[in-house]
Amino acid sequence: MRRLAAIGAAGDAGEVAVPAAHGADCAQGRSPSPCRLIDICAAWDTGVFLSAADWEGAPSGVARRRLNEAERLSSVREAELERLEAARPRWPGSGERDPVLRMARLQPPPWVHAVLLLCFLGLGGAIQIPMDLSQPPTITKQSVKDHIVDPRDNILIECEAKGNPAPSFHWTRNSRFFNVAKDPRVSMRRRSGTLVIDFRSGGRPEEYEGEYQCFARNKFGTALSNRIRLQVSKSPLWPKESLDPVVVQEGAPLTLQCNPPPGLPSPVIFWMSSSMEPITQDKRVSQGHNGDLYFSNVMVQDMQTDYSCNARFHFTHTIQQKNPFTLKVLTNHPYNDSSLRNHPDMYSARGVAERTPSFMYPQGTVSSQMVLRGTDLLLECIASGVPTPDIAWYKKGGDLPSDKAKFENFNKALRITNVSEEDSGEYFCLASNKMGSIRHTISVRVKAAPYWLDEPKNLILAPGEDGRLVCRASGNPKPTVQWMVNGEPLQSAPPNPNREVAGDTIIFRDTQISSRAVYQCNTSNEHGYLLANAFVSVLDVPPRMLSPRNQLIRVILYNRTRLDCPFFGSPIPTLRWFKNGQGSNLDGGNYHVYENGSLEIKMIRKEDQGIYTCVATNILGKAENQVRLEVKDPTRIYRMPEDQIVKRGTTVQLECRVKHDPSLKLTVSWLKDDEPLYIGNRMKKEDDSLTIFGVAERDQGSYTCFASTELDQDLAKAYLTVLGRPDRPRDLELTDLAERSVRLTWIPGDDNNSPITDYVVQFEEDQFQPGVWHDHSKFPGSVNSAVLRLSPYVNYQFRVIAVNEVGSSHPSLPSERYRTSGAPPESNPGDVRGEGTRKNNMEITWTPMNATSAFGPNLRYIVKWRRREARETWNNVTVWGSRYVVGQTPVYVPYEIRVQAENDFGKGPEPDTVIGYSGEDLPSAPRRFRVRQPNLEIINLEWDHPEHPNGILIGYSLRYMAFNGTKVGKQIVENFSPNQTKFTVQRADPVSRYRFTLSARTQVGSGEAVTEESPAPPNEAYTNNQADIATQGWFIGLMCAIALLVLILLIVCFIKRSRGGKYPVREKKDVPLGPEDPKEEDGSFDYSDEDNKPLQGSQTSLDGTIKQQESDDSLVDYGEGGEGQFNEDGSFIGQYTVKKDKEETEGNESSEATSPVNAIYSLA
Repeated sequence: MRRLAAIGAAGDAGEVAVPAAHGADCAQGRSPSPCRLIDICAAWDTGVFLSAADWEGAPSGVARRRLNEAERLSSVREAELERLEAARPRWPGSGERDPVLRMARLQPPPWVHAVLLLCFLGLGGAIQIPMDLSQPPTITKQSVKDHIVDPRDNILIECEAKGNPAPSFHWTRNSRFFNVAKDPRVSMRRRSGTLVIDFRSGGRPEEYEGEYQCFARNKFGTALSNRIRLQVSKSPLWPKESLDPVVVQEGAPLTLQCNPPPGLPSPVIFWMSSSMEPITQDKRVSQGHNGDLYFSNVMVQDMQTDYSCNARFHFTHTIQQKNPFTLKVLTNHPYNDSSLRNHPDMYSARGVAERTPSFMYPQGTVSSQMVLRGTDLLLECIASGVPTPDIAWYKKGGDLPSDKAKFENFNKALRITNVSEEDSGEYFCLASNKMGSIRHTISVRVKAAPYWLDEPKNLILAPGEDGRLVCRASGNPKPTVQWMVNGEPLQSAPPNPNREVAGDTIIFRDTQISSRAVYQCNTSNEHGYLLANAFVSVLDVPPRMLSPRNQLIRVILYNRTRLDCPFFGSPIPTLRWFKNGQGSNLDGGNYHVYENGSLEIKMIRKEDQGIYTCVATNILGKAENQVRLEVKDPTRIYRMPEDQIVKRGTTVQLECRVKHDPSLKLTVSWLKDDEPLYIGNRMKKEDDSLTIFGVAERDQGSYTCFASTELDQDLAKAYLTVLGRPDRPRDLELTDLAERSVRLTWIPGDDNNSPITDYVVQFEEDQFQPGVWHDHSKFPGSVNSAVLRLSPYVNYQFRVIAVNEVGSSHPSLPSERYRTSGAPPESNPGDVRGEGTRKNNMEITWTPMNATSAFGPNLRYIVKWRRREARETWNNVTVWGSRYVVGQTPVYVPYEIRVQAENDFGKGPEPDTVIGYSGEDLPSAPRRFRVRQPNLEIINLEWDHPEHPNGILIGYSLRYMAFNGTKVGKQIVENFSPNQTKFTVQRADPVSRYRFTLSARTQVGSGEAVTEESPAPPNEAYTNNQADIATQGWFIGLMCAIALLVLILLIVCFIKRSRGGKYPVREKKDVPLGPEDPKEEDGSFDYSDEDNKPLQGSQTSLDGTIKQQESDDSLVDYGEGGEGQFNEDGSFIGQYTVKKDKEETEGNESSEATSPVNAIYSLA
């Protein structure tokens, strides 16, 4: 028997010819254009896509990227890859990883395997007839079997087919011919069999419901669509009903039935309150799959809302609401005390009797369920009981299928997806609480609608060839098979001696042109049916090539590559391959020729580059085509990004260095979590790296460097772990409620890669500082439950903050409130002080007690005070604030003070006594202010504390300035501590004098000041400054007066000298002379020239007068050494006596000059 096959598809082996959306149609033989499986398969392992037209049609480059991935990831067996990695060159420092690891990075997505399956099917001989050749019709598009339409839209029933010549269409409705031309609302699209039913001019869509079937016919046969059941969507209104309140005992089970109106399709059910707030569901209260709302046990808080069942209809997009249920719960504990909700034994605390579980749905202990193969199995168990039971699922004699099983509705439902026959068996659910357990067994039977084992395919034969059509299907129960030809039962068709029916197979022998037809296989059982069309075409065609001529194929070194040569011919041509015009056929070794004529090169080497020729031959002739193959170096990432762990806010760099073929254009892009990475302001992309500045938590994830050329690609992935602040804790719960303690439990949030080190518990109370949160306690990061010590009479609310090395989380949502009972205060306010704000008062202040130390309502303070020295009776007053002012107090007097807390439950403990002071005043002047000048460089100042400080001295203020005659320097201010009583001034020059003003300070201010000046400078200072004042007018007049006085004195002296040179003075009182006194032996003074010298200890002032250095000097110093005396009126009463020999006196007269001072005294 000879089989004819149309190998390949129209198009070249180097392009992508089928968009992804049409792949399924192509596989099923109903694509609107010739199916080009070979094109897809050519792409999966060559990476060669040169035809730009089809690339432009691929949306967003998806086809290009995916087919490239298929080529890179799925074409090479593991052993060949290891050989590839060993063969290709290495670069120093490349950091190349193990080839198996590289493949682990580059595993193909699941869709690639589907494409590969289609490719291998194509390699086995997918048959397609070029459209320019005659062929029977083939259905390419049709509506689904159960076609539900929106009544508001026009009805569209699809049916499209291809064939040559183009087929015509007609329809049946309910197995009777449907005359489209007679109904003005119905029309058929041009060149198509699609029906359009238009209701714009009126009509009811329900009138067109029924079963439709499309027939596509040309002269070679008739193809049939599925039987399409048309139904109009329905959303009936909920029946009006009046619902009485549901009365139920607390702790009893309850079912609120929904009973939605039957819609098409079935509506989606959900429960809400009449105010459109969703009903909170948990393991105690939940909705069943049938839409009813189940209460495992009813609690008093269930009365706080009403319950309304809502149905949402898909096509009309409408929601219908049932009248709400209201609950009335009978209870032994009428007060809904929130503190009992989290009581460890909540039910017994509320007087609810505990009981073992019982099933609310399904009823009893045994039930059964049937499910169809390929659908989802949903098993459900809802139980009542006190406390609320837990549900667990098991399968008898085996484990639950972990890859398909998942739990829903708080473990009350078990869903197994894509059921198969091995999922049959007995399942049971176990409901248990502390009172006991109960089990319900569900027997599951898996049935199956028909499914294909061997679907019939188009058969193309040459005249005289043999062939067969096979229609094999399975199901439960076993389906029956019915054959038809051109839409008619095979039994009623004209006899054909070349055709033989053998159950599910039709055998054709020595076929002729007249055997062309379309056969239908219908296999069915009670759960459904399958209908397949397969035509038999008899052709006599010489070989022809279906791809463009002289293609250029570029491939990557070391890849496995396939060169396609799609051809067609009848009888089936033989195909041979040649390289560079050589006569030997390429097959074996590194080459393999598939049945469809494709040439596979198992691993491309540089020497495989060249021109390849494919030649197809049959008895009617031959055809050939050429393909030029170019080999390119692969694209490789030789320095890959590394996994990194960084802290939030830092900078990270991911390297990606690539080597590629220089003749190809390289593109490097980055993906984050397998999605294109948006390069924002915080990121910088360079040729060989990606830098992220100021890393944030959202930057964590996998980063993929994607290096690609137009032929191949390579990728490397690294994971960036960001150490961030932890997520907030959640689900705070209060248990173990007591008078002075409570247990707080929370669920930790994600630690964001940095372990949680601490939990900070904070509290807020609503009496003293509502809305202000205070730290309560701190716990290690390993705990999630803690006992908190509480204070009396505080309405607590708690929240928790998680802490790790990076920082603190956001606070958790607050817990429910818990109020403790009251008690007398156990402490008194702290930081009690007494200070004067004025000189005649004392303000008593304290830090008020907070909410956790008040211990009761109406917190107040009893303030007591008395003078410390007087020990008088206590004065007292009750204050609600945090201060009290005592008036009419003496200046700065100590007081004893006490402040005691008191609330409505009693007084606090006896308070401690604190010493305070009344107000301060200005201090008196510092005592004994002394100014000393030991030398010409410094001036020493000393003083004593004020006699009356009138408060606490806080320091001294010294102001001083230099002056020189009328010239005054800048004032300088110095402040000293209260303990400093000395200060040294560095003189700026040796001539100027200084004026000092000193005062003491208290908190009130500076007191009375004392002023002193520094001593006058010595004579040489005057000499040095004489030139400065010599030009002053007053100085010239003064000098003239002095000169006149000196002249008069000289004249007087001269007259006296002519009378004698000695002036005896009789002492009023004999006083012994010191050894240094210059006197004669007879006790008389000798007035020599030494008397003209300035007196010792005197200095010249700035105005030219002679001053005494010490303020206590007097004329006594000028006597004979005795004690000078003054009368009460200040006159001098000393006597001058000189006892000299005449000779000695005369000698003195000739040798001594007359003293001007003595002359003055003699005149007196």
